[in-house]
Amino acid sequence: MIKEQLNVLINLAASDRTVGEKESKIIHMIGKANGVSKDEIEEMMKKPNTIGDLTRLTEDQKFENLYHMIQLMKSDGQVFKSEINFCEQIAEKLGYKKAVVSELSSRIYSDPTITADRKMLFERAHKFLK
Repeated sequence: MIKEQLNVLINLAASDRTVGEKESKIIHMIGKANGVSKDEIEEMMKKPNTIGDLTRLTEDQKFENLYHMIQLMKSDGQVFKSEINFCEQIAEKLGYKKAVVSELSSRIYSDPTITADRKMLFERAHKFLK
């Protein structure tokens, strides 16, 4: 499951044609925290897979994907339209309405050391489930 989540993040990071250093660090940090080796992550970044079926995830897993995806989108200090569109597409695949991205984006920080109130964000995101 974590590799699928990392794959989504890798696809997002590459959606603006380049994977920035900060984006790469966040992907590695999430992977390492979940027991994925640096080599495995590097291999995944070289050859990202297409994004599979995300509907079978639990609501918690869907939220985690959404949270990390928005955090990654903001990590390089620039948010491109292609990244927003990608996040909205994935949000829909996760079972959310597109508007969840803008709702959470204003409350999720680009710096992973600054943690937002995840319970509040989860409750807000829940309102956008289809």
